[in-house]
Amino acid sequence: MAPRPAFLTLASGQMRLWRSGSGPPLVVLPGLATAAFDACAETAARFPQACVTAFEWPGIGGSAALAFATLDDVVALLREAIAMAGLAGAPIVARDLAIVAARHLGGRMLGIDADVAAGWATHDRRPPDLAPRGDGAHLVALFAHLRDAHLLEPGQARRARREGATLPDPLALDRAAVAAGVDPAAYARLWALLLAAARRDGIAGAESDIDIAGAAATPLPETRAHAGVWRRYVDVDGLDVHVRRAGGGRPLIALQSAPGSSEPLRGVIESLAAVRSVHAPDFPGNGDSGKIDGAVDIARLARAMLAVADASGLDSFDLWGTHTGALVALELAILAPARVGRLVMEAPPLLSGAFSADILANYLPPLVPDRWGLHLMQAWNMRRDMFIFWPWYRAERAAIRPLGLPDVQMLHDWTIGLLKSGMTYDRSYRAAFEYDTRARLALLTRPALICAGPTDMLVDALREARGLCGVQVEIAATPATVWYPNQDAAAVAQTLAMYRAFLTRED
Repeated sequence: MAPRPAFLTLASGQMRLWRSGSGPPLVVLPGLATAAFDACAETAARFPQACVTAFEWPGIGGSAALAFATLDDVVALLREAIAMAGLAGAPIVARDLAIVAARHLGGRMLGIDADVAAGWATHDRRPPDLAPRGDGAHLVALFAHLRDAHLLEPGQARRARREGATLPDPLALDRAAVAAGVDPAAYARLWALLLAAARRDGIAGAESDIDIAGAAATPLPETRAHAGVWRRYVDVDGLDVHVRRAGGGRPLIALQSAPGSSEPLRGVIESLAAVRSVHAPDFPGNGDSGKIDGAVDIARLARAMLAVADASGLDSFDLWGTHTGALVALELAILAPARVGRLVMEAPPLLSGAFSADILANYLPPLVPDRWGLHLMQAWNMRRDMFIFWPWYRAERAAIRPLGLPDVQMLHDWTIGLLKSGMTYDRSYRAAFEYDTRARLALLTRPALICAGPTDMLVDALREARGLCGVQVEIAATPATVWYPNQDAAAVAQTLAMYRAFLTRED
């Protein structure tokens, strides 16, 4: 059984964990070169009689927003999370530098690769400079650091280890790199804190084996709300759909642009949360949602979003969607018109058949984890060129966009979103370019606003949309595309005000 994710809402933020199996509880603290997902799966295979719960470190992956400055901060957050999950007193399996934190937590602990951590401490092995760079090379440096942590002798930077655990495959290395890459500075800080403690205190206190016995682990608590944007998972037919939440009042489902996640919509979520209870899912196969099998079309995504609404107890809701999300909002309004109030469709694709065919042939190359991390440069440059050209693969002067490049941190964040989607990044994208927007718009019966900002590559669709919709649909240019880079602050504020006014209008 593959590990499944969940969030715990702590006093200062949210921590993500991964759980597998049933039976007596066993806590896992992953090593700093292994993703929590893989640490959970590996430990569950070793202890099949246990309910294994692996915590993502503060500063990494789904726990990246948890702030810490000292090792005591990290240990306090882990202790709070373990207690909240009902796992206080459960034995701990800790790998490499995690042994340091496990020792501070106390109790029974099985340490794995203590010799590796001791070697790193003796020779002061640490990550390279991971500050985001304009050429994306920091991602390759991170991947190489993680690969070498498994491959090389801990005290010999130029000699490979002949013994040890099975080397991780490219998929596992990719999961570790993407989790650490959410906040590379926090990952480097965490490594430095644990390394310093190992250098100061040594690596000791671990048992050579551990007994798994006792009562079965209790179910995890429901994810509670937190200030600002918070996160939860919703089960949709066995698939874990990741949802960002904020605000209160009448529900609104905010739907992302492919191929990353709803994270770039954070400003939209925060603004609309002033008038709505916002639910912003990552599409199945995108972002932090589970991967999806088989072909995907807009109708399938709309049904999945309706299932999210059902699982969240949303009988009636409004919709806001951009690009691919605009099409999913349209299809959802056609699928369940009695449950949809008003919807905003920002820049729904309305392309010619020839242009769509060209995009389907060239826009969506495979993005496959590579043993040397070469796919990271592919993802970085694809994302970068999406800001420069339309479409991104048409590298010629006539295809240059007026948008301009984002700052390097934003480009890093968007690339990580793409990498989270991984080998299924193209499913929702492909669905958007195959969708018959013109025919479906004619079936829309709910009050809607179709709009686009001046730097949106799909802004020309507004002219054609005027002849495709009924009188209940308004069409308007907006001053900005609020989740794009390099947008004027006043224009962003005006656009968000337009969205709030339309959604709260009573007519």
